[in-house]
Amino acid sequence: MEQVLANRSVSITELKRSPSTVLEQAGMEPVAVLNHNRPAAYLLSPAVYESMLERLNADLRAAIREGIDSGPAIAAADLFAELNDRYAEPKPSTPKQSAKARGKRAA
Repeated sequence: MEQVLANRSVSITELKRSPSTVLEQAGMEPVAVLNHNRPAAYLLSPAVYESMLERLNADLRAAIREGIDSGPAIAAADLFAELNDRYAEPKPSTPKQSAKARGKRAA
């Protein structure tokens, strides 16, 4: 069963029947919109949504600043080369050469 991340919940049918009542009763609290008793969406007031976006942006700016302050930059090409070395699939061993190919080399 999925966790409902709100203290208030409403069915989609109830929301369709009376959206203004649901919004009025919710006030500043989020509302879980349920479909067959499972969360289908969350309804937020504009103020709560704006506050969430501001917090996310502040956290993102802080993470970027922390990354900048953590030391010198690494060139993307160096980083990708390191990642390829570390996580590349092992190269298959080369198949044995045919006798014909070996003969050409010896000649």
